[in-house]
Amino acid sequence: MVFTVEVGSDNTRLDVVLSGVGGVTRSAAALCIDNGACAVNGAVVGKSHKVKVGDVVEYSLAAPLQSDLVAQDIPLDIVYEDEYLIVVNKPKGMVVHPASGNPNGTLLNALLAHTSLSNVNEGRPGIVHRIDKDTSGLLLVAKTDTAHNSLAEQIAAHTCGRVYEGVVCGNIRESGTISVPLGRCIRDRKKRAAYPIPRTNIITKHAVTHYAPIAEYNGFTHTRFVLETGRTHQIRVHAAYIRRPILGDTVYGGRELNGLHGQCLHAKRIEFTHPVTGARMEFDSELPDYFTDVIRRIELF
Repeated sequence: MVFTVEVGSDNTRLDVVLSGVGGVTRSAAALCIDNGACAVNGAVVGKSHKVKVGDVVEYSLAAPLQSDLVAQDIPLDIVYEDEYLIVVNKPKGMVVHPASGNPNGTLLNALLAHTSLSNVNEGRPGIVHRIDKDTSGLLLVAKTDTAHNSLAEQIAAHTCGRVYEGVVCGNIRESGTISVPLGRCIRDRKKRAAYPIPRTNIITKHAVTHYAPIAEYNGFTHTRFVLETGRTHQIRVHAAYIRRPILGDTVYGGRELNGLHGQCLHAKRIEFTHPVTGARMEFDSELPDYFTDVIRRIELF
């Protein structure tokens, strides 16, 4: 969504203005800004930024929580839990939170049946960050507002470490880094695109992905990806940018494989500072069955 700052909001903090325009609390507006989902004149700025008359603000707020959202007794693979947070291992094919086309059966529905969650991100209680429906792996969930704010700040400051493993189409023989901004695709608003050269009509965000080969096969590479930033579809778009799309990711040019629904990508490891104790915490997950099955199959190619 986009709006232009008017006279009455001149020299006002961005979170205050966004709160009024978006019809949300100031804390929800601030979280939107901290997560990099708000830009002023094409640049991502802080929540205390003072806007000027004529500034163009583009933002994406969490959708309001549906009134019919219900707790559902859906099994959860909980890796760690205390009174402040949960680390959950999301299966492939599960949506993180309700949206158009997926009103229930989501991770959030399951979490609501399991415990109380933070409400700071009003439309998506507890959800600090997301992974795509067909990406499996570790996800952080907050139980309290204090934990939510701390974890969101760590993600925004790039101090929350996240490591993924995936299978790409093509061979990768050396480690590398992709530092190319991402923005909405001008031909399909549901997709993201890489923009190595700035474009005045497109808002882009800084995005950095580090990658390294784990094992090579005939036309495929089991690859490790380390996120320095966490943009929507970042690994998938960056992999496609270097012409090594994720296997199964037909949205971004990946090859199909019978029986594999969506991309072969797993959020394997997460590292963060506990929002209350200050302890550095690290969690690692096993590669799921669908992933190891893909490895067995491409070994035969």
